[in-house]
Amino acid sequence: MMLISNMLLPYMFLVSLTLLYFLYILPKFIKNKSKSSPPPGPPGLPFIGNLHQIDQSTLHIFLWNLTKRYGPIVSLRFGFNRVVVVSSPSLAKEVMKTQDLLFCDRPLSSTGQRKLTYDGLDIAFSPYGEQWKKMRKIFSHHLFSPKRVQSLSHIREDEVARTMKMIHDLALSSKEVNLSEMIKNVTIDITVRVNFGKRYQEVSGLLDEIQACLVDQHVSDIWPGLPFTRLVDRLLGKTDRLEKCFQELDSFYQQQIDERLNNDQKHKLHQPNEEEGDDDDVINILLQLAKDELFTITHKEIRAMLMDVLIAGTDTSAASVIWAMTSLIKNPKVMKKAQEEVRNVIGKNGKIREGDHLPKLTYLKAVIKETMRLYPPTPLLVPREARQDAILNGFKIKKKTLVFVNAWAIGRDPKSWENPEEFLPERFLGGCDIDFKGSDFELTPFGAGRRICPGMSTGVATVELLLANLLYSFDWGLPDDVRTEDINYDTNAGITMHKKNELSLRAHVHF
Repeated sequence: MMLISNMLLPYMFLVSLTLLYFLYILPKFIKNKSKSSPPPGPPGLPFIGNLHQIDQSTLHIFLWNLTKRYGPIVSLRFGFNRVVVVSSPSLAKEVMKTQDLLFCDRPLSSTGQRKLTYDGLDIAFSPYGEQWKKMRKIFSHHLFSPKRVQSLSHIREDEVARTMKMIHDLALSSKEVNLSEMIKNVTIDITVRVNFGKRYQEVSGLLDEIQACLVDQHVSDIWPGLPFTRLVDRLLGKTDRLEKCFQELDSFYQQQIDERLNNDQKHKLHQPNEEEGDDDDVINILLQLAKDELFTITHKEIRAMLMDVLIAGTDTSAASVIWAMTSLIKNPKVMKKAQEEVRNVIGKNGKIREGDHLPKLTYLKAVIKETMRLYPPTPLLVPREARQDAILNGFKIKKKTLVFVNAWAIGRDPKSWENPEEFLPERFLGGCDIDFKGSDFELTPFGAGRRICPGMSTGVATVELLLANLLYSFDWGLPDDVRTEDINYDTNAGITMHKKNELSLRAHVHF
């Protein structure tokens, strides 16, 4: 018996050694196994996933609240579509910088997006590839280059001056100023003149319909591939509404192109005036590039690019100005400090010039940064799509998963911001060099990486000029029957986060 035990001893030792080794690698095995699992998230229902749990008008807030339970990376299902949401600066950096190439596609998951972007021929929704690279080069080198943005300052200054005159007249007559409507109209006029050379009144109504169609959920979007879903969309009137909007938009764009081709307009060297139109507008530039063999731009691509600059150039700038004024009216000390800076820099009876005055308005810039931290114009940015299977924060992200970066939640992250719910522009002063240009992932209202918004510089110039003029020329107050605590921050559904209730204020002429 002793002999058998001695013979088994080496084998028992090997078994024990193997067992110890297994116990040693078990935690690593479990950890590695977790990497093949999706991120945590709320349980959904068969067929509809998590759609029954969300409100589209406050989706960013719903997703922000999920992070408090599940952590900074959450997975959901919208119908048949896999969705992952990241809500921390480190994960935003991972998605938009470290693994940018894996997450730089755009999902054309919406029927409205596919239709209005001509199946992704634009820059905002085009998949990553040669088409996007061509669009990016056109936007960065020709439409939004620093030199061109600066050259368009006369249009912005002219349109803002017209709006200030309208507010001045309302103030003298003691009428309330519907600031939401005023700011929306001036950003439209600026964008339309930059694109088409002159104002077109019909664009305003068309823009509202475009926005509605871009975010409208079709049944065929939620359950792609199922039979009869397109028929349901048609019976619900969604298909006809989208088609009507597209035809109006397409006809308007093509009309502008045809007018220039028929007139054979040449680029003029003199300063354009309002009657003639601005000859260095976007359409003229694109038509000139269409003659360049390096670009080979089609008229369909031109129309797709016009959709980008028309939507992005009006909606986000207007929303930012209104959120800034809403925050300032609720924080009168901040308002006073911003007004004193603008008025000290400009002086009495002055006219605000972009190049001369805006770079000196340090506190105003801090107000805008703080506004975009708390109220990013596109709180979930534009969704990305995984180009292939990837690992993010130890979790497996499958190819074609929609990836949202929740800029709203990141701006309220207590690990990044002290007193994150308070409106404190001073946090950006005194040596704080955090900016929204794509390098600081605590503040990403324009995105970062390859898909950063190419129109950021012109959008910021518009917001700064508008806000500086509003603060310089007028003293602002609430209507007599409205108290500060009555101001709410409810939002409308859409890619851009607009204030639901219009902001109406009383203006008193200061200069």
